[in-house]
Amino acid sequence: MADFGFNEHHQNEVINYMRFARSKRLLRLKTIDSCFEELKDSRLVEETFTVDEVREMLDGLQMVVRGEVEMELINTAHTNVLLLRQLFSQAEKFYLRLQSDISELENRELLEQVAEFEKTDFKTTNKMNLETSKPKLAPLNEGGVSELLNKEIARLQEENEKMKSRLRTLESQAMSALDEKTKAERALKDLKRTQGEQQLSAQTKEISSLEDTVAALKEDYERSLSAKAASQKDLQENLITAKHELLRVQEQLALAEKELDKKFQQTAAYRNMKEILTKKNEQIKEIRKRLQKYEPDD
Repeated sequence: MADFGFNEHHQNEVINYMRFARSKRLLRLKTIDSCFEELKDSRLVEETFTVDEVREMLDGLQMVVRGEVEMELINTAHTNVLLLRQLFSQAEKFYLRLQSDISELENRELLEQVAEFEKTDFKTTNKMNLETSKPKLAPLNEGGVSELLNKEIARLQEENEKMKSRLRTLESQAMSALDEKTKAERALKDLKRTQGEQQLSAQTKEISSLEDTVAALKEDYERSLSAKAASQKDLQENLITAKHELLRVQEQLALAEKELDKKFQQTAAYRNMKEILTKKNEQIKEIRKRLQKYEPDD
């Protein structure tokens, strides 16, 4: 019997997995065989085939077989992932960290040992009583694991003692700091009490000076505001007076223009010019009448 360092329980678990893998492998091989048989029954019905026909049949068979093999490899990889997930989940419950060496998966010597184990030891397991329920990973109770757990517990207890000691030290430092804070507050209160009267007197003087300053500023502001209001009122009155004066002057100007126009119309030059324009208009009318006599009829 090949020796992989397993106890009886773990060896049974390995055999169960190998049995599962072999059943899946045999099922996939049967599927591939059926692909060849189907090709023989459906296509090999004639005695002679052309090169193109043979190539077409081989290409189709290659595609089918490739798909079956690829599906089997994918399923195998996914199955291995689920198995590793179970192992890691159980290890985490016992605070264990499992590590894997991917390079060992291609170790030819170990692979040959697994093949030999499957040939020789796999058949002897039929006489063993296996559980009928769904197989689960049982807790690890070997001495090595217990020792690791004890060491982990001892390490955690040691860290706990260190944390307790550090906590006591921090509590002592906090109490000392609290006492110093109390003393400092008491000293500060005493200092404030002694300096309170002096500060109060100085603050009173400062407040009185500020009040006087504010009163003076307020008085100046009211005075300037009053002066500004009076100045604004004067400006408005001057503006109204100027507008009235402007209207009066405009009215006088209009009357003067009318009067000047009236006087101009009464002058001799205006009358002579008007007579000349009247004569010219009559001459133009006479010339037009003469021209109409000489115009040809349409």
